[in-house]
Amino acid sequence: MDLKDKIPPHNTEAEKATLGAMLLDWSAANEIVAFLSADKFYDQRNQVIFDSLKHLSIIGTKGDMLTLIDDLTKAGKLEAAGGLSYVSSLTDTVPTSANIDYYARIVMDQSTRRNLIQISAEIKADSFNETKESRSILEEAEQKIFKLADLNQTTQVYAMKDVVQKAIEIIDNNYKRKGSDYSGISTGFKDLDNMTDGFQKSEMIIVGARPSMGKTAFALSMMEHIAIDRRIPCGFFSLEMAADQITQRLLSQVAQIPGTKLRNGMLKLSDFKELQNAAGKCYDAPLYIVDTPNMKLLDLRAMARRMRVNQKVEIIFIDYIGLITSENDSAPVYEQQSAISKSLKSLARELEIPIVVLCQVARTAEGEEPNLAQLRGSGSIEQDADVVMFIHGVKTRQTEGEEYNPVQDRKIIVAKQRNGPIGDIELLFLSNYTKFVNKDKNAN
Repeated sequence: MDLKDKIPPHNTEAEKATLGAMLLDWSAANEIVAFLSADKFYDQRNQVIFDSLKHLSIIGTKGDMLTLIDDLTKAGKLEAAGGLSYVSSLTDTVPTSANIDYYARIVMDQSTRRNLIQISAEIKADSFNETKESRSILEEAEQKIFKLADLNQTTQVYAMKDVVQKAIEIIDNNYKRKGSDYSGISTGFKDLDNMTDGFQKSEMIIVGARPSMGKTAFALSMMEHIAIDRRIPCGFFSLEMAADQITQRLLSQVAQIPGTKLRNGMLKLSDFKELQNAAGKCYDAPLYIVDTPNMKLLDLRAMARRMRVNQKVEIIFIDYIGLITSENDSAPVYEQQSAISKSLKSLARELEIPIVVLCQVARTAEGEEPNLAQLRGSGSIEQDADVVMFIHGVKTRQTEGEEYNPVQDRKIIVAKQRNGPIGDIELLFLSNYTKFVNKDKNAN
């Protein structure tokens, strides 16, 4: 038999058993209504009946055979539901509601299989359509699959007796931890973490600065803490620097050997020991780098999804938004940047991880504190972002020692935070290592 002639996957007995069990136990039915929907049923009669049961749940009426028939009759849908004889037979299918979850899962599983077949057919049709770019087809296919996976996530209802003990355990662990951890991913900068409680899931965080203020260094300093120190899987899209350059800068940070030494080879024997130790720390770190210049937005989204699934990344950094290429490159720059910004925010929500995006600010910010109006490219970036922070240089000083080691004061200006306070944070920038560190307020 040809595939197109096959009947789509379904289990009408499980559908009837689900509906019958709902009528036998209305308290269990309310839980089923929370995650099951009419379109999950294959039999159209069962779709109509489930919709009616859901309507009864919404208006607060207990569902049983009499109320169901009355609701269907008033809506003029009794015949569409199979008539009185079919509706009345539902409770004959199942003797008890004990297995209602099991029946409902079968309905969900069969619906998922039908959706996968439909998506496959659409992908096949698109693949034969020469007017569509293959990258666009891949992007749409991935979106459909991820959306389907998200639709299959169910909501669990918990009784207080089931969760009180767990809540007490969490509170006890928090007490033992004494606030040493955060609800989001720690950046390694204490004052910033205290203000944001770490970078939160589904948030888009914008880091803006003028050139040479240390945007990439700030990102790499956070990644050193996240991926190397704490071993949290981290993705880094470098659209400006090659992967080996990024790695050299990380080795310079971790070993605290000036980057110029790594480039010109003027190393001491003692440097090699520090470099070896740093390489050991970096070697197994769950840090994954993509260094494609001028990467297209669709390619970036597709790669981010794969990194989330395959490498289990929990945070992604993008350096930087101005180098992402829009699919519609004929549109005005403002519209392209707006589309990219909205797409990255949508990606953060889809993957349920924070995405940190570096961004240049306008030249008008030269020599003065940058502000939200100076984000380069589009006002949409400010609107879409959950957190916006700027790097601002303050002054340069020199520490004593055998080598010249400029230490620069940097101010991190948290100009927007959707779910928290705004304010300024003081850090130090060690330019020899292109590394940001916490500022010890008690030190000279």
